[in-house]
This record gives sequence, C-alpha cells and structure tokens, in this order.
Amino acid sequence: MIKVGIIGVNGYAGGEVLRLLIHHPEVEVAAVASRSQTNRSVADIFPSLIGHKTGGMRIVAVDVQEFSGCDLVFLAVPHGVAAELAPALLEQGKKVIDLGADFRFRDVGVYEAWYGVKHSAAHYLAEAVYGLPELYRERIKGARLIGNPGCYPTSILLGTAPLLQRGLQEVELLIADSKSGVSGAGRSPKPDLHYAEVEGSLKAYGLVRHRHVAEIEEVASDLAGREVKVSFTPHLVPMVRGLFSTIHLTMKEEITTEELTRVYQDYYRGEPFVSILPEPGLPQTKAVIYTNNCHISLRVDPRTKQIIILSALDNLLKGAAGQAVQNMNLMCGLDETLGLNYTGIWP
Repeated sequence: MIKVGIIGVNGYAGGEVLRLLIHHPEVEVAAVASRSQTNRSVADIFPSLIGHKTGGMRIVAVDVQEFSGCDLVFLAVPHGVAAELAPALLEQGKKVIDLGADFRFRDVGVYEAWYGVKHSAAHYLAEAVYGLPELYRERIKGARLIGNPGCYPTSILLGTAPLLQRGLQEVELLIADSKSGVSGAGRSPKPDLHYAEVEGSLKAYGLVRHRHVAEIEEVASDLAGREVKVSFTPHLVPMVRGLFSTIHLTMKEEITTEELTRVYQDYYRGEPFVSILPEPGLPQTKAVIYTNNCHISLRVDPRTKQIIILSALDNLLKGAAGQAVQNMNLMCGLDETLGLNYTGIWP
C-alpha cells in the first residue's frame, strides 16, 4: 500500500482528495494536516464522513515531520505555502503533488509577476512537471514533483491542444469565456460569495489579469512551439460545482466540423477521461460533475472562419483533486484510472 498524506485537507480540493483516496485500492491515508483545524476530527470538517473510519482521523499540525511515514504528500494549500513545504518533503525522499500554483511554471519571473510573491523554492521549477496527463504523461511517470494544473487551464488546454500542436489556427490568439461553480473560489468565506450575493446571479471577475492567463499561455505556447496569447474571461455561476469553457480560434485553412471532430477523436483516442462528442452532441456540466471526465465538442463556422470549442468538467475533480489522484497513479506505477472510475449523477 502507498502511504499518503494531505496538507490542507480542510479545503474543498483537499477534502476531495481525501474522499477519493479512502476508496482507492492501493492507498492508505496516513496523515492529514491543516493550519486552522488542528486536533479536530476529519468528520468535524466534512460531516459526510461521519460513520466512516476515516472520519475519526485527527487533523495534525502542518509539520513535515508528521508525514515521515508517507510515500507521497498532496499539498492543497495557498500559493506560496507549497514552496515552503515541498523542499523538506522532497529531501525526505517523498513525492509531492502541489494542487496550487507554486510549481506550475518553468519561468520563476512569470510566477512572481502574476502572483506578486517571491518564490522561495525556485530551483525546483526545473524538475517540476506540469500535471496534465493527456499532454505530459511520460514525464509525469518519472517525476517526484508535480504542479497540478488549475481548473480553468485544464478545460482550455484540453480543448485546444490538438489545434495548437497541429497548427490549425490562423492567429496566435486564444479567446476563452469560462464559467465555474462557486466551489472554485475555495472554502474561505468572502462577502461576495455569500449565498445571498451569488444565488440567481451571474457575473464576470478577474478580467484582463486573471492569474490563470499566465499558466494557459505558457503551456499553450509550449504545445504550439511559438508564442500564444490568451484573452480569458472567467464567470461565477450560481451552482456548487462544474466548469464550462467556450473557446474561439480563427481557422488557418478550411475544415469542416466533422473533419475537425475526427482530428480530436484521433488525438484523444484511448484517453480514459476525455470524450469528444460528435454532432449533434454538446457538453453540459451535469454530465461530468462528480467524475474525472472532460467532455469536448467542436463547431466550425465557415462564415466567420471561427473554430468554436466547448469543454466541460468538474472543477473539483478533473480540475483539481481527481487530476491529482490521476497524477499520483502515474507517479506510482499504477493504472491511472484507479480510484477514479466514478460515473456521473443524472439528473
């Protein structure tokens, strides 16, 4: 059994990692930690675990020595904190998956410019692997440090990777309009996330300089082999979970929706968690929530020469915890679908 620890278990992403791992056939959750909930039981934080043996686990302080018996540690902590914790864990011979932003970038200058903090472990960026399995699977298998992608970048990069790698777009500008459930903002209380503020409303936020822009641009440019710029507008929708991206690119040469769909189906053939929906199918969040799946469909508008890509996933699973467990499976030599074969809930 692989002994695993979770630091930041009290948040939505950390809690979802725990929920997935307690059903994983090859994993034992050995320790869980939180700076704000020390000495409480897990079930105090997540009442859904009342009656489950894991619910009685005590939450320990955030001290790397508490994780000495672990083989791998998930860091579900704010940016800046993972950079403080990861070096000591790596020095102890542990594998680390950071669900935050600290190890997603190759260029420390980009990270520091967009996140406004000094990176305290910048020398580890060269070895960290961006944890999007469909794009970097072989590198993930040999990694000991993973920067787990953000939820918006996952939906957008999976939606555009085949186009970017094949150079089927005319202009190196990617326009993405994305919408996420409220859980994407995290568990810390904020006035603009109160029920009375969110229910029945739809709003944009983080315009022009949302931090995920830099992450999307770095990976998209890597895939394209040239600089790609991103115009990204995120929106908050009044639901708990689920994420939907509508992406526009200008096509380089004439191609039909059917032809482009075949390009995507070939690209993602054999991928366990990505499904390409042919016409007339269209993604919807209800079909993917509570799963590690991403549904993608495409339309070509010959009149405007636009390629429209639609991508839907669960922001807490394929956008965070599920993808982290998928990365863990790859790092540990396991079938990457272990512990993740959940079907959705309908209706």
